[in-house]
Amino acid sequence: MHQVDISKIKGKSVLITGGLGFLGINLSRKLLGLGANVTLFVSPGKNREKVRDIESKLKIFEGNLSSEKDIETAVKNQDFLFHFAWQTDLKKSMLNPGEDVKSDILGLLNILEVSKKINPEIKIIFTSTVTIISEPKKLPVNEDEEDKPLSAYDINKLIAEKYLNMYFSVYGIKSCSLRLSNIFGEHQRIDNPNRGVLNFMIGKSLKGEPLTVYGKGDFIRDYCYVQNYVDAFVLAAVSEKTLGETFVLGSGQGRTFNEVVEKIKEIVEKKTGRKVEITHIPFPDSGKGEEKINKRNFYADIKKFSLATGWIPKISFQEGLEKTIDFYLNKVVK
Repeated sequence: MHQVDISKIKGKSVLITGGLGFLGINLSRKLLGLGANVTLFVSPGKNREKVRDIESKLKIFEGNLSSEKDIETAVKNQDFLFHFAWQTDLKKSMLNPGEDVKSDILGLLNILEVSKKINPEIKIIFTSTVTIISEPKKLPVNEDEEDKPLSAYDINKLIAEKYLNMYFSVYGIKSCSLRLSNIFGEHQRIDNPNRGVLNFMIGKSLKGEPLTVYGKGDFIRDYCYVQNYVDAFVLAAVSEKTLGETFVLGSGQGRTFNEVVEKIKEIVEKKTGRKVEITHIPFPDSGKGEEKINKRNFYADIKKFSLATGWIPKISFQEGLEKTIDFYLNKVVK
């Protein structure tokens, strides 16, 4: 295992697109703690409340990825770019796939073209998704598994990976793609049923609402706490062994959805003294593809990334869940 020194990021200039999103907020806090110079690239007029306490320590650039001029201003003199800006709602991607191509794929191409022209030494870390793989033939899943995307969202993530690989091979633009499994943690929305299912369940339980499980709830997922991924992002950036590579990431442990929901119930009941009800209902929209997407099983084989960087998830599922519930406890429970 090759152990990378995470402190190499100190003094480096870092740009985070989608900087006011779930991942951007958590990563920016980590980078500031490590002594990096952080700039958030955000859409004009975006609410800054979640970074109000650290706003004076970083730069915020308001712009659009459709504007080469905006990207030129933001990318100039940056050492690293973490590309998180993306439409993340799978259902929305299926309803209007062309919109995602315009915003996500063309946005990435603008970044790559501008980087090629004015900052060819920048390194781009891209957040991809393990759902590109769709239905794996065996568990755990590594990078050799065949890609069979089942949604427009997954297809666009795969296209983005291919563009990054091409620009690295042809033009030498450094990049690395991290395929992430289910993420949970602080600063993620707890009111969105279409993204971040674990956080959504935490929100429902804290509001005293029943937790709804589709089908038998026996499908397996790999749920990884956001701070573990934040460490992985930084290691991917500073490691020379990640250049031009794609990695599958997760906790490396599979859990059924029933296990996860029961654990949320247990912790919330203990902390609030309120009963949490769990109900099972059939999968919705049967025959429209969602059931097939939701029923697949997955957990990650993280050896390739661990060998390249020395990364292992330091915070356990139980501890991460406790931290996340504590974060939202006083915000939701009155």
